Amino acid sequence: MINRQILLVSRPKGEPTLENFTLIETPVPDLTDGQVLVRHAYLSLDPYMRGRMDDAKSYAPPQVLNEVMIGGTVGEVIASLHPTFAVGDQVAGMGGWQEYAIVNGNTPAIRKIDTSHIPISAYLGAVGMPGVTAWYGLNRICEAKAGQTIVVSAASGAVGSIVGQLAKAKGCRAVGFAGGAEKCHYVTGGLGFDACIDYKAHADPKSLYLALKEAITRYRQIVDQYPRTPNGPLALYHLGNTLVQANELSAAIEAYQRFLGLYGSNSSMAGLVQQRLAYVYLHKGDRDQAVKALTGILETPGTLNRDQALFELARLEESQSRPEGALARYQELIKTYPNSPFTSEATIRTKIMDVKKAQESTPTSTAPATAAPQENLPVPPPSAGKKKS
Repeated sequence: MINRQILLVSRPKGEPTLENFTLIETPVPDLTDGQVLVRHAYLSLDPYMRGRMDDAKSYAPPQVLNEVMIGGTVGEVIASLHPTFAVGDQVAGMGGWQEYAIVNGNTPAIRKIDTSHIPISAYLGAVGMPGVTAWYGLNRICEAKAGQTIVVSAASGAVGSIVGQLAKAKGCRAVGFAGGAEKCHYVTGGLGFDACIDYKAHADPKSLYLALKEAITRYRQIVDQYPRTPNGPLALYHLGNTLVQANELSAAIEAYQRFLGLYGSNSSMAGLVQQRLAYVYLHKGDRDQAVKALTGILETPGTLNRDQALFELARLEESQSRPEGALARYQELIKTYPNSPFTSEATIRTKIMDVKKAQESTPTSTAPATAAPQENLPVPPPSAGKKKS
């Protein structure tokens, strides 16, 4: 059996060219115990690879010259001397740019994948490294919440494109940055972002600010001239969001309040507007009005973000050192919305608060007062004898 392999033979200067690579053919060696032979169906071509082609210090070692170019792969097991992997298994790994790869089955370099519902190629994209990177960044690093605006650089790229779609699925507003009108059209028309900014057309903050002002003007025209059309509520909602981006917070509050006055019966959008309104009040330092807006979500029938409103209200109670109020909100969230993504965090917070409460209620021991103080000994400070918490 002959294996075709692509090797990196020289360091690129600028963009890689064909001269930096070579294609060779070599026999596939026999397997030894614990090894698996994989025939690749797809290989990945990712931006990080360009950095690995340089002989420079980075987060990962450089690609070795005259060896198979690194890269993620997916394929099928066609021979195995490992008990975990059988012929016909679909697998993903880092097999590199070659038709076949011999992999040690005892290492993380190979794992089984389920292709019964997901195309095998997706394990190099949406459910592979780019997708996991996007999900982790949005949910664990940014901790994105419904109603927030998520701004994504390189929005048309492998990771950025998934971040925007995940953000929309969470109820966020997704705004992307991309280079050129064609990419921006793909970001909004193909990926479903709410907006995309062409950084080539708006290369400086002033140009971007002027574009925001133009958007504000257009939204106001729709709101004033066509308030009862289907686009009226969306235009007023986006007007408030755009005013926030332009740092015109008082005008944004006015827009959100106008929405609630005109379209308050639209419960699904009203909840998002009240949440946005609460965030603006918090940005201005007005906690009381923020609490009022979040409470309005709970008092409006049919709102879809009641679980998040309870969570935000609980955190506000905590931040103002009102543990009883916070605990009541957390417990209501856990009881009413057991499957909410905020319930796990609420459960953790209640356990932490219970521990703190137990520590505070534990009586502290005092030093016995029966023995008379001895001469020449220092008088203990008032805190002496107390247990450290």
